[in-house]
Amino acid sequence: MFRHLLALRPVSQRTLGTSSRRSLQNKVAEKQKLFQADNGLPVHLKAGLGDALLYRLTMGLTLFGTLYSVFEIVKASFPQKQK
Repeated sequence: MFRHLLALRPVSQRTLGTSSRRSLQNKVAEKQKLFQADNGLPVHLKAGLGDALLYRLTMGLTLFGTLYSVFEIVKASFPQKQK
């Protein structure tokens, strides 16, 4: 068991090193400009078409679920006639 842990030691030291193979560009400033712009849009729609589609899909599913729940409650409140 201990031998297996010793075999994993070099692998773990290599992956947790402080140097990176590629540098990532910091895009925080660009995102801040986008979301803090005063263009009259709510923050959940500022990122573009994808946000608008996701918002409409979510609202549609929410409306459908609410209406279906009300339908089932109304259907359950009236007893079914026995044949």
